[in-house]
Amino acid sequence: MITQEVFQFLADLKENNHKDWFTENKPTYQKHHQTVKELFTQIQDELNKTDQIEGHKIYRIYRDVRFSKDKTPYKTWFSGYFSRLKPALRGGYYFHLEDGKCMIGGGFYAPNKDDLKRIRDEFTFGDQEIRGIIEDPTFKKYFGTLEGDGVKTAPKGYDKNDPAIELIRKKQFYAMRFFSNEEVLKDNFVEEVVKTFIALRPFFDYMSNVLTTDLNGESII
Repeated sequence: MITQEVFQFLADLKENNHKDWFTENKPTYQKHHQTVKELFTQIQDELNKTDQIEGHKIYRIYRDVRFSKDKTPYKTWFSGYFSRLKPALRGGYYFHLEDGKCMIGGGFYAPNKDDLKRIRDEFTFGDQEIRGIIEDPTFKKYFGTLEGDGVKTAPKGYDKNDPAIELIRKKQFYAMRFFSNEEVLKDNFVEEVVKTFIALRPFFDYMSNVLTTDLNGESII
């Protein structure tokens, strides 16, 4: 279970984001990293009861500062993701643990140009199914709305008057749920995480079907 000590470590790291402090406190980091690893394993085991998870990855705490104006060497959060079994299942579940900013969710953050075109073409072909998913009460309860950056006008080759234009304009497609520290510390946190990820399944399954078929519904894998 996540404890207040984890949040305190991350808060202290934010105030002391330099090599000397981190080196001195590395045993504490390693202890909390192990706690997060165990949490990821527990979540994956629960997800595999209703989904097919290929594996999970916890991101390194060391920042890549080569092209960043922010030269602080360490991330002040733990984060990672769970991959669904490819090529048939698309989408990934994201987990982010940070003092005062915990969130989970998932989706498609940077689809390649072919996938993006296929998604947009599907919306043009018909948007009733995707709207039914993102307007479903369960989806709205956990996530509110479908997020993602987009272009300001219609992408090249698409009609700006298309009824689905607000979806077609998107370049990203994801949903997030935020948690307070107090919610993370509750005994039912893992249960809430799994329930939230399960609420993404209709969206993921829809996208999986789109990205593994052509517009005629024929498999491409």
